[in-house]
Amino acid sequence: MTFAFGCGCVGAVGPLLTAAFVELATEFDVTLSKFASSVNGSLIMCIAGGSIICNSLAVVYGKRPVYLITSVLLMVTCFWGAGSNSLASLTASRCIQGFAMAPMEALIPASIGDVWFVHERGFRSAIFNLGVLGGINLASPIAGTIIQNNGWKVAFWIMGAFFAVQTILVFFFMPESAYHRADVLNLDLGSHENINEALKYEKEHEHRTEKTSEDNVTDAQGNDIPTGTRSPSVTSEKQSYLRELLPYSGYNSHDNLIKIMIRPFSLLASPVVLWATLLFTTCISWLVGISITISQIFSAPPYNFTVSQVGLTNLSSFVASLLATLIAEPLTDGIARFMARKNGGVYEPEFRLPILISYLVFTTVGFFAWGQAAQNQAPWPVAVIVCLGLINFGIQLGTTGIVAYVVDTHRDKASEAFATMNFVKNTFAFGLTFYINDWIANQGVRQTFFVIGGLTLAASLTTIPMYIYGKRSRSWIHRSKIVR
Repeated sequence: MTFAFGCGCVGAVGPLLTAAFVELATEFDVTLSKFASSVNGSLIMCIAGGSIICNSLAVVYGKRPVYLITSVLLMVTCFWGAGSNSLASLTASRCIQGFAMAPMEALIPASIGDVWFVHERGFRSAIFNLGVLGGINLASPIAGTIIQNNGWKVAFWIMGAFFAVQTILVFFFMPESAYHRADVLNLDLGSHENINEALKYEKEHEHRTEKTSEDNVTDAQGNDIPTGTRSPSVTSEKQSYLRELLPYSGYNSHDNLIKIMIRPFSLLASPVVLWATLLFTTCISWLVGISITISQIFSAPPYNFTVSQVGLTNLSSFVASLLATLIAEPLTDGIARFMARKNGGVYEPEFRLPILISYLVFTTVGFFAWGQAAQNQAPWPVAVIVCLGLINFGIQLGTTGIVAYVVDTHRDKASEAFATMNFVKNTFAFGLTFYINDWIANQGVRQTFFVIGGLTLAASLTTIPMYIYGKRSRSWIHRSKIVR
């Protein structure tokens, strides 16, 4: 659960100040849009760049050193933010903070693909999403109360302490998950069934011993084989726990670092990644839009919420995300297993897509209802509990399906795929911070979120052709080798 805790902390540090945006903009003597773009916009844009850079470093040197270094950076930048006395200093700390947040958003899905089997990834993807979305939704109610009672700097000090704990957890409980192994063992990457070949490989190598060149070794049938006649192969010997604690495991790729930085963008040629980028961008970016406008909506009449009350509006979103996580396993892994049985025991990654119906129904309806309720100044339980609850319930289930589908389709390139997806998503969200507050001020909350609801509906409907033509897309990807 270390990665879930880390994702929760990363999710929380982004919207840490959103409940107090109106008050803090006044304190720093800038407009609301200026404050939002400086404090959150800069952070979001640096997440985008960090996704590409950190992914490239992880491909070359492994994921563990990247997780460790960025965890330390997150702790340090929180303390830096707590000590800032100017908007420029606070913005600079948020820029580096955004860079350090990237691995917990872009690399965790790839680590899930490294560690867990296909039928186990759906639930772990749901835990990953709960960590990120749960952190986003819990940050405002907790930080809002802290900021109102003790000031915004205390919120950063506390956040820094959480990242100190996260650094310790990563050191002791997140060993390197990337390693080199024989191609025959990559059962979920081949174009044909190779289980028998994998079993044969395992049988041939299960009795291998580490001996010097003078010794003989015994094969699986008990025959003596001179060491010099052994063919080279990839070993997968279990390392000791103390060896796993080393910051760097020795994993290394000899690919050119610059080429690796460029390579993720080639994955946009994959119809699967292109579709997932569209859905992932709309899923998460609209949540960013809500988080930076919620203070604007509820601080004004007739609600006149205090900072802590504005923060508490996100509790329903967390509860909705939690409920969605509880049913994510039967709705992702469960449906995939059921459809595989109906398909003669053959699993297809497209079996992850039916769960996207929940995104279409709940999130789309939630955005339309949220816009209407806020415009009509409906009682806060309607806007907060019903509307925000529907939005987050659908997004949690939808992103779970998206993550699982991409990991199953491009498991060997999952880190590159999510680096690209996060780059596009955060670039879009960065632009959103510049105009969404003014958009609401000029056109009203109803018009704004009706447009967002329409865009969400249109994006989610692309799942239908993706389900129908997904297998053909994967076949084309493999035959063309375009993403290589």
